[in-house]
Amino acid sequence: MDLALPDDALAAALEALAGDIARSAGRLVVDERPADVTVAATKSSATDVVTEMDQRAQDHLIERLREARPDDAVLGEESGGASGTSGITWVIDPIDGTVNYLYGIPAYAVSVAAVVGDPTIPGGWRPFAGAVYNPVTDELFRARAHAGAHLVVGEDHHDLTSSRCDELGQALVATGFGYAADRRARQARLLLDLLPRIRDIRRMGSAALDLCAVAAGRIDAYYETGLNAWDLAAGWLIAEESGAKVGGLDGAGVPGTALTWACADGLASAFGELVESGTKEHHGD
Repeated sequence: MDLALPDDALAAALEALAGDIARSAGRLVVDERPADVTVAATKSSATDVVTEMDQRAQDHLIERLREARPDDAVLGEESGGASGTSGITWVIDPIDGTVNYLYGIPAYAVSVAAVVGDPTIPGGWRPFAGAVYNPVTDELFRARAHAGAHLVVGEDHHDLTSSRCDELGQALVATGFGYAADRRARQARLLLDLLPRIRDIRRMGSAALDLCAVAAGRIDAYYETGLNAWDLAAGWLIAEESGAKVGGLDGAGVPGTALTWACADGLASAFGELVESGTKEHHGD
């Protein structure tokens, strides 16, 4: 994929902006969380939900971005967005892990990424600056292209390095499941094939946080089908900048809806081949 990235000075400025607005949206969804969160709408199925706070957080992000970068485009998960002329698009997920948020499970995040290319075209875009913020733990994961990945908690800053695991049988693997029943059935069949070959499985409910967990070495690998650009944009960059390998189908190195996987460098060949072949066998979507 031949996409020209902005220079490092601009990337650094947009990395800082991504972190700042992700924090502010994260504080909004926690500090103004209703005592009784209710479902405002559904999307692909009755269990694929949107809360009022999803939309409020996205509106907040778009407002902040229009103030700071009026010529950039914005693509978000919820309704609304903005066109732009700069060649840069912000890909945002106001609450990645909405079901966790609905149930009060502290594993959800705001994901913000600046990308080049067209994020609506598979393989036609790439993130170059981004941040993922878990407002409950106050963990801010951030990265920009060719500058490493970092975790900020309060005043503490840590460089992120992915796991050194190089044995598939020792790998702790995370995954996620879609909301449509037929997709979940296919995902379950792939999981049954995978489970006997790895250490164990985790399902945490936020693709953005799963990719950041790979970056932090908290898990050794992650895979999922059915992700959209806003689910993976910032996490893709953060995982890659930590030294992890990130890929999709056919060894293309480009994650997407058909398949997104990320893992320790030492697992890339075995894990990538396993989840790619399993996805082709069981999914077809």
